[in-house]
Amino acid sequence: MKYIYDLHKTMLDQNLILVYEGEFTQEITKSVLAMAERNMESHGEASSIKRKVFNVMVECLQNICKYAQNLEDERNMVNNAIFMIGKHDSEYFISSGNAIPNEMVENIAGRLEKINALDKQGLKEYHKFVLKNGELNEKGGAGLGFIDMARKSGKSLKFNFEPMNDALTFFSLTTTIPRVAKSKKSIKETEAIK
Repeated sequence: MKYIYDLHKTMLDQNLILVYEGEFTQEITKSVLAMAERNMESHGEASSIKRKVFNVMVECLQNICKYAQNLEDERNMVNNAIFMIGKHDSEYFISSGNAIPNEMVENIAGRLEKINALDKQGLKEYHKFVLKNGELNEKGGAGLGFIDMARKSGKSLKFNFEPMNDALTFFSLTTTIPRVAKSKKSIKETEAIK
């Protein structure tokens, strides 16, 4: 039973607000989103920050649902995934992890590296380009979720791939969102100083 205390302590040490591991369905996704939203509201988080965190969470959870369903269909297996949200003084972090087919690793890594190499304006232009050119992949998405996550966070997306077996790789993704929202007044004051 000590592992329960160890897990609790780890969650406190890592500033984790919510952790879910298991099969993801639309109903579970809604529940996870609702719990995280209630937590942010109870701590009086600014609405602009809540909106960004919520949008990134939706993108992460949609990716998990999309790929988990695909693996169940093609490989006749249940794909358990993990989703976490945590909070530090200056930022929220949203992490997800799920198994993907090995043949998808190169494509996803390439897209994420391209996104991480772009600045704010570059992300905006790339988003428009992907929408305009209909650069869809075999799952029906075009990597727009990753682009949106990078735009919302203003930071690089952290990712990792861990081989699981001959067919699957565990894909981990972390997005951080600054907790300090610049007010319009402070932005104008900063611009006036320049």
